[in-house]
Amino acid sequence: MKISGSQLVIEALKKEGVEIIFGYPGGSVIPLFDTLYSEPSIHVVLTRHEQAAVHAADGYARSTGKTGVCLVTSGPGATNTVTGLATANFDGVPLVVLTGQVFRSMIGNDAFQEADIVGISRPVTKHNYLVYDRKDLGRIFKEAFYIANSGRPGPVLIDLPKDVLLEQAEDEYPESVHIRGYNPTLVGHSRQIKRIAAAIKTAKKPLFFIGGGVNAAGAAPVFTKIVEKTNIPVIMSLMGIGSFYSGHPLNLGMVGMHGTYAANMAVQDCDLLIGIGTRFDDRVTGKLDTFAPHSKIIHIDIDPAAIARNVPVEIPVVGDAKQILEELLPLLEAPPAKEWIATVKNWKEEHPVTFKDDSEFLSPGKVITAISEQFPDAIIATEVGQNQMWAALYYSYSRPRTLITSGGLGTMGYGFPAAIGAQLGNPGKKVIDIAGDGSIQMNIQELATAVQEELPVIVAILNNGYLGMVRQWQELFNDKRYSSTCLMRKPSCPHHCTGPGKWCHHYTVDFVKLAEAYGAAGLRVTKPDEIEPALNEAGKSTKYPVFIDFIIEREANVWPMVAPGASLNQVLLGKEKE
Repeated sequence: MKISGSQLVIEALKKEGVEIIFGYPGGSVIPLFDTLYSEPSIHVVLTRHEQAAVHAADGYARSTGKTGVCLVTSGPGATNTVTGLATANFDGVPLVVLTGQVFRSMIGNDAFQEADIVGISRPVTKHNYLVYDRKDLGRIFKEAFYIANSGRPGPVLIDLPKDVLLEQAEDEYPESVHIRGYNPTLVGHSRQIKRIAAAIKTAKKPLFFIGGGVNAAGAAPVFTKIVEKTNIPVIMSLMGIGSFYSGHPLNLGMVGMHGTYAANMAVQDCDLLIGIGTRFDDRVTGKLDTFAPHSKIIHIDIDPAAIARNVPVEIPVVGDAKQILEELLPLLEAPPAKEWIATVKNWKEEHPVTFKDDSEFLSPGKVITAISEQFPDAIIATEVGQNQMWAALYYSYSRPRTLITSGGLGTMGYGFPAAIGAQLGNPGKKVIDIAGDGSIQMNIQELATAVQEELPVIVAILNNGYLGMVRQWQELFNDKRYSSTCLMRKPSCPHHCTGPGKWCHHYTVDFVKLAEAYGAAGLRVTKPDEIEPALNEAGKSTKYPVFIDFIIEREANVWPMVAPGASLNQVLLGKEKE
């Protein structure tokens, strides 16, 4: 039977188990939206911007483990997806992004709303396609979903000319995938795995370092068994948070620029560092030539290109983290590391991640700790900046896939649409976006999406009137030259402003009124004793989003901190620790 290209696309999505599409219509994709109109099994979520559509699909994918899908039109619709694609590509998130394209005969002629999205997106996707022949459509969709969610996951873009969507052909969708040259390694080399077990057995100062690959592989349960069997301390990257219970005594916390004192000191003193599903990126390593100076490094990763890219590796193992750890578990023995365990626990006790506990002081740590106590099993999305680091440091994560954040690209405006995607993928869970007052305004229009979809997402805005992380760097490294970071600044302000003063104006955005204007609820908190009542009120919502505007100290900083170019053991603890 002959069907249109649009009908084949929708049938392909159904066969791949797609239940939700995030998107925005336009001329070149009208045939697809018209076909979706008659397909009740796929819920189409109309976002208010194409970038937000990709972020929402991303949040859905990270929180569920499924492949996120979004659909946008050609030209500006397609180019608006690039930031979302880059965000997902950096963090290894499985997406299939469908973009419309002009008729094949018009490609290359500067037609209305034409853009070479395949060329534009090539550096920020795992793979991409331009469908030039209708007979290739089924094969391309089958390959796209396989590529997106195999090996190291990532975004795949399919560019669909309008006439391909209209063309009638046979209904053919392949049952299997055969891609020459693409065969991800899943099973680790058994000899290398035995070498890992032998190295752990004799190590005196071993340390596990887990990244986002542990979350992606579903390896958290077997990893926990390994820790319990070996009694080896654990550190993690931002993307690895949630893979191992935050409250476990062997969890030393996040490592790197804003890592904990215990985690950073442990890296610098260990003799065996076992990296699992992590890239050893620059925010983790600090000054590279002083990173883990006394340690042999083991690196387990499904992406062979990631191994030894940034640090020298003694024992590399390519493969799926879950499969490798399951093979490793029965081979392991606890190492002779009692003194080491006592040392790292002492570091953790002497330098806990704490905040100034002043009853008149509305600190970010106090806000997020209260959120953690009130909603201990929530999915936390974040924007990017200070809010992101505070969320990583102060919330207690008990399950994988519960921290949804832009790690590698650091995309402001990511958290709110990602929270929308996570809420749609997890309707029974409480989803909270921890935001800054700068980041939240980058995709604020998605309030309309959340209201229309009746989603009870809570947005906790840590409002300090600044682009906080940049301001912190300006304070510490640029003599408080607050250039273009104050969100209250007007022409009448002093030109050389170095901090809040009597000249400060009223804040430009009233987030409470803004939320109410969209049909959401808005609350404002200015004192510590108002935190719990506000969270209780927000938690009652079942059908509408709630914005809570927390007015925090304007110059609150994220501590600990390792200065750019410094070694990890050169930890700044900050004035809040004094």
